[in-house]
Amino acid sequence: MTREQVRARVREVGIVPVIRAASAKKALAAADAVAAGGITILEVTMTVPGALDAIRQLVKNLGNEVLVGAGTVLDADAARQCFEAGAEFLVTVKAANDAGKVIMAGALTPTEVIAAWKGGADFVKIFPASAVGGASYLKSLRGPLPQIPLVPTGGVNLNTAADFIRAGAAALGVGGELILPAALNTGDTGQITELAKKYLAIVRQTREAEKPALTAV
Repeated sequence: MTREQVRARVREVGIVPVIRAASAKKALAAADAVAAGGITILEVTMTVPGALDAIRQLVKNLGNEVLVGAGTVLDADAARQCFEAGAEFLVTVKAANDAGKVIMAGALTPTEVIAAWKGGADFVKIFPASAVGGASYLKSLRGPLPQIPLVPTGGVNLNTAADFIRAGAAALGVGGELILPAALNTGDTGQITELAKKYLAIVRQTREAEKPALTAV
């Protein structure tokens, strides 16, 4: 996919599941469950044992339907390996920018957000969003920085997702509140699929409600 197509997919779907799992096998199970729920984007963190193998397998199995990215990419060599495995976006800046890939750079303070944007980020992940005020903090950032697509992560759950969308989030990063560790441990990934559907519904319904009312001519 082109960089612009990846950007458009992220905005359209509005949910970026962050997969942290104890094994590549569990990461694959989580990805399958998320895809079954209709979410066509996912991020596999490099903290997953065998993360590169998981990314390769996901691209092979779901690449035509699901956009696969890599998170917690800490250096250029890891970035190169992620690209070779088929990742379409990275949660880092320079390496992805050099390769013409989509960047979701992590930041927290306004200074960090601006630096990430100037460094070439397509989206800026606000993490941990809940620790600094949640949706109200995101709304405060959006005031002076409306041109920067923000993706809150950390503290996004079924109760807060709509608030983050109303605050101006371009998409939502959701980790353990969607990729339930207990469900992966028991193999009951149907719970994850149902949660994926719920998150998608919240994003769609909230966006629809936020559209300005059409003025009668």
